Amino acid sequence: MSVKLLVFAGSLRRDSYNKRLARAAAQAAEAAGATVTHIELNDYPMPIYDGDLEATEGPPLNAFRLQELIAEQHGLIVASPEYNHSIPALLKNTLDWVSRTPRVRGANPFAGKPALILSASPGDLGGIQGQDHLRRVLTTVGALVLPQTLALPRADAAFDAEGRLREPELQERLDRLVRQLVRVAARLAD
Repeated sequence: MSVKLLVFAGSLRRDSYNKRLARAAAQAAEAAGATVTHIELNDYPMPIYDGDLEATEGPPLNAFRLQELIAEQHGLIVASPEYNHSIPALLKNTLDWVSRTPRVRGANPFAGKPALILSASPGDLGGIQGQDHLRRVLTTVGALVLPQTLALPRADAAFDAEGRLREPELQERLDRLVRQLVRVAARLAD
């Protein structure tokens, strides 16, 4: 059985460092034998979460589309920028809406899914301070977040022309983390 992974970045910016990191992680996952679905969150627009809107109209169609897509996967890779030591509104809003869909259409798509958290930033800390918030949100919605993460500092100079990390040690660390996710996802899928 091939492990299926969903990979995405929590950023809208076209040339986002986290989108680059998500692509590098997707390549590492494919090299590890996984079947990868790589999405852009801007292809799933949703209004800002509003309990009144949910009560009158229910979750938006794109929340259900993501619920179904996540449910088909064995694991997740999320690369998130850090905004003011937290996660972007886009990512939080997406997770909030998708976490509401089980009330209408049954099972929680995040429940028991292993997740790998990545972050990239042009700063020296690589977005690590936002990872804690993302870990809490993913854990709250039922994902099993791997303890190891990758925070990529100085991301503005970290990638080569092919999208791989310039520093072999960082590329090997990313490859190792992705292989670990693939192994955990395969065990949990059995």
